[in-house]
Amino acid sequence: MSEVAISQDRSLSELDRLAELAEDVIRRARAAGASQAEVAASIDTGLNVNVRLGEVETVEHTRDRGFGLTVYFGQRKGSASTADLHPDSIQATLEQACAIARYTEEDPAAGLADAARMATAFPDLDLWHPWNIDTAQAIALGVAIEDAGRAHAGISNSDGASVQAGQSLAVYANSHGFVGRERGTRHALSLALIAGDEDGMQRDYWYDSVRAAGDFMSARALGDKAAERTLARLGARGLSTRQCPVLFVPELARGLVGHLLGAVSGGALYRRASFLLDHAGKAIMPGWLNIDERPHLPRGQGSGNFDAEGVAAVDSALVEGGVLTRYVLGSYSARKLGLESTGNAGGVHNLIVEPGATDGERSDFDGMLQRLGTGLLVTEVMGQGVSIVTGDYSRGAAGFWVENGRIAYPVEGITIAANLREMFAGIVAVGADVDPRSHILTGSILLDRMTVAGE
Repeated sequence: MSEVAISQDRSLSELDRLAELAEDVIRRARAAGASQAEVAASIDTGLNVNVRLGEVETVEHTRDRGFGLTVYFGQRKGSASTADLHPDSIQATLEQACAIARYTEEDPAAGLADAARMATAFPDLDLWHPWNIDTAQAIALGVAIEDAGRAHAGISNSDGASVQAGQSLAVYANSHGFVGRERGTRHALSLALIAGDEDGMQRDYWYDSVRAAGDFMSARALGDKAAERTLARLGARGLSTRQCPVLFVPELARGLVGHLLGAVSGGALYRRASFLLDHAGKAIMPGWLNIDERPHLPRGQGSGNFDAEGVAAVDSALVEGGVLTRYVLGSYSARKLGLESTGNAGGVHNLIVEPGATDGERSDFDGMLQRLGTGLLVTEVMGQGVSIVTGDYSRGAAGFWVENGRIAYPVEGITIAANLREMFAGIVAVGADVDPRSHILTGSILLDRMTVAGE
């Protein structure tokens, strides 16, 4: 039998064992008086190797277990967890959860998600691709990545390369009779380099993240990319304070979408701590812009058949024609708001920001630079200056000044500021240069203007 087949059999056996344990604990919780119960159990394994200047810095093998139990006595809730799957630890966890529930206040919104919403279909989403790489092979790959980057003239030092291989098995079960099994793999490569000249030192990096190791960019390509990014930052200048168009590269553009998600999530809404409170059904972005949730993408970084409460994941629009069509809710926040769960307990699945522009055209990255014309290309942001309550956005930034659609010189030591409400409404274009390394799938995003504070 091949190593792949052995891994398949072992993972399915482990999932069955977790499912049997979860169902047994739920039965015991009901026998102890709980009206409802739910269990989340997981086993994560991995290899993480770091090399620097051709030498091994760390080698880490991981095998982490998790077991969380929540019980409901009417509308009183108690939760407990353990990292030990020994029967004595599981029993202690059960007793602690029940004891907590007996003494907590009743919460009208507490309880499992509706039984009718539980997932019943579990198509294979092609998420399980174990990477049979041993420590020696991982070290050799890390060295090859770093060597490719250090081979570029001008690279003076390295912060190291890393190789990560990971597998995750998880079961969610509840007293509705729902038992959901999930298994997935995530692998990553990265490299950080340092370059220097008479003006000082600069550092940058690149990484790749995939479900299947066969989808990685090559070691040489990753090393070249990290070196090119690092060298491009040499000679960085400041800017005088101004207002101008701003283009966010894809890996930062998804952060803007993340701020949108934070503002339309149930927790922020029922606490009345969002600048988008009561905005469902209202226009928040240009009329050509659409954002859709697609949970069932093969090999998707955020793919899944159900959410953290067992609710079936379904295709759904978040923004349609610039209008916010719904919020992002689990069952608890939905009840607090008098609404229905959107199947997003634990977060969104794959979110796709459709490429487009005010003129209806799509653009690759070079085309987005042409759209920018003269303005700021942002490749790095720093600090935590984002308020979901007010929408105020102010962060340190670095990147490049662009003139007539061409990169003129690198910039640093600046701050970019605006309000998220105005930023979302002022989106000029979304590029077709989509970054696939996240569950938020977007190209670069061009805003009509922000304030750039500098010298």
